[in-house]
Amino acid sequence: MARKETILTFEEIARIADIFVDLGIEKIRLTGGEPMLRQDIVTLVEQLSRLKPRLKDLALTTNGHTFAEHAADLKLAGLDRVTISLDSLDSERFRDITGVDALHKPLSAIDAAKRDGFEPVKVNAVIVRGRNDDEIVDFARFAREKNVSFRFIEFMPLDSGHGWSRDMVVPGREIRDRINEVFPLKLVETTRGSGTAWKYEFADGSPGEIGIIAPVTEMFCGQCSRIRLTADGQIRTCLFSTIEHNLRDILRSRASRDEIVTFIEAVVMQKEPRHRINDPEFVQPARTMSFIGG
Repeated sequence: MARKETILTFEEIARIADIFVDLGIEKIRLTGGEPMLRQDIVTLVEQLSRLKPRLKDLALTTNGHTFAEHAADLKLAGLDRVTISLDSLDSERFRDITGVDALHKPLSAIDAAKRDGFEPVKVNAVIVRGRNDDEIVDFARFAREKNVSFRFIEFMPLDSGHGWSRDMVVPGREIRDRINEVFPLKLVETTRGSGTAWKYEFADGSPGEIGIIAPVTEMFCGQCSRIRLTADGQIRTCLFSTIEHNLRDILRSRASRDEIVTFIEAVVMQKEPRHRINDPEFVQPARTMSFIGG
């Protein structure tokens, strides 16, 4: 874990966000690791929400373990949307995946998000063959019963143990077909646009939505306009970048706003045209998803 002094302060995040929004960024998502670990998370959301209406959308992705008790405050502070991670509906398997016996936490977070008006509530599950792919239909049923947008994500080579293999990837098309056999689906739009997910509704009119994010088998790099800023102030132009750009030290060198803008613009111009997961020479990034942010 990065030392405390390397982590961006509240004031630094607010300054960087203001610059990015001035440069045309319209959506900000707070991810992690786990953003709810920040003691100032509500205050940070409140500060970022002051960038509206230039900022169009402020969202957060969380494991849900402490979200329920802060949901109302986050909504009041200006958080627009929330995505909650839920990789199993089985309590024993959930414990094996996460290391904690706390399935009730994300379930309570989902209920709290709906109660406090975070609509549509999104739920993420990373599908791994042999681990939780037998729950695909159960996840879809959960979406119908809870009226949530359930997002199925292909397993990507960003795991902490670097144990990823292609055999563990359940392709998005297979996920869709398995759901469609039980709950017929209807494609909402024929394009993903600048988004990441193919979106489906249930053909029988039931509530809920299915989203399928397939970065391995159906990459969307050509439409990607995302830039990631890590907790320790590194800009990553792609989840799978092997190079990071140190914005934190530029910021702390007392650089002027114009100098910071010039740095950011130069970095953005280096954004990779595509990830190289499917190339023989692909090298997995040294930092895992918990350090990069989803």
